[in-house]
Amino acid sequence: MVSLKRNPKDRFWEIDCLRGIAIIGMILFHFFFDLDYFKAYSLGADWKFWWLFPRAIAGTFILLVGISLTISYNRTRMQKSGKALYRKYLARGMRIFSLGLLITLVTWIFLPGGTILFGILQFIGVSIILSFLLVEHPKMALILSLALVSAGAYLQNFTFNFPWLLWLGFPPSDFYTFDYFPLLPWLGVTFLGIFLGNLFYPRGTRRFKIKEGYNFFLAKNLCFLGRHSLIVYLVHQPMLILVLWTLGVL
Repeated sequence: MVSLKRNPKDRFWEIDCLRGIAIIGMILFHFFFDLDYFKAYSLGADWKFWWLFPRAIAGTFILLVGISLTISYNRTRMQKSGKALYRKYLARGMRIFSLGLLITLVTWIFLPGGTILFGILQFIGVSIILSFLLVEHPKMALILSLALVSAGAYLQNFTFNFPWLLWLGFPPSDFYTFDYFPLLPWLGVTFLGIFLGNLFYPRGTRRFKIKEGYNFFLAKNLCFLGRHSLIVYLVHQPMLILVLWTLGVL
C-alpha cells in the first residue's frame, strides 16, 4: 500500500492503478470484517473466499512495494550513491515501520484481544530496508523469493511455544491478531517484485508499450487512490466504523 514518492508526471499509471484497485479491495474486505466483528454479519459461510481475498490484496500491495522500490532506486542512483542512497531507503523504511508501531499502540489500547504486533506496515518498513540489498541482483531476488515463500508456506503448518520469532514467521500457539505479515513468506513476495521491477522497468523506464491511463476517468481516480494509499490505509478503518455507527449498524 505504500507508494514510493515521485512526481505524478514521472509515475507509471498502471502501477498506481493496480494499487488503487487493491485499496478498493482492502476497504471492501474491512467493511465486511467490521460487520462480522461487531456481529452484524457473518463471514463464516464463505470462509474460503474471505481467507483468500485479503491475502490476494495484501500480496498485490507487497509485490508493488518491490516493483516501486526497484523503479525508485534505479532513478535515484543517478543522483545519489553508496551510503547516501542507502540512508534514503533506511529512513523511509524506518518511517513506515514507526507508523506500524503507532497502530500497535492504538490496537493495544482499544483492541487488546487482537493487538497488531507485526502488521503490514511493520513488514513493509523492514522489507524496504532489506530489499535494498537485492535491487541490483534480480536473479538472486527471484531465487530467494521462491525459497522464502516455500519456507513460509511450510511454517504455516506449525505453532511454537515462544513469541520471540513471531516477526519472522514462528507464531506462538495462542497467538491472535488482526493483522500479521511475517517475513516468511511475505518478504519473498517483495523480492519477486524486485525481479519483476527489473524485468519490466529496467533503469526506471517502462519496457513495454501501454496507453496512457490517466486520461480515463476510472483509471484516473484509481491512480489517485494508489498515489495516496498510505493515507487511505491509516484513515479508512476509523471512517468505516464511524459510518457503520452513524447508520446504526454498530
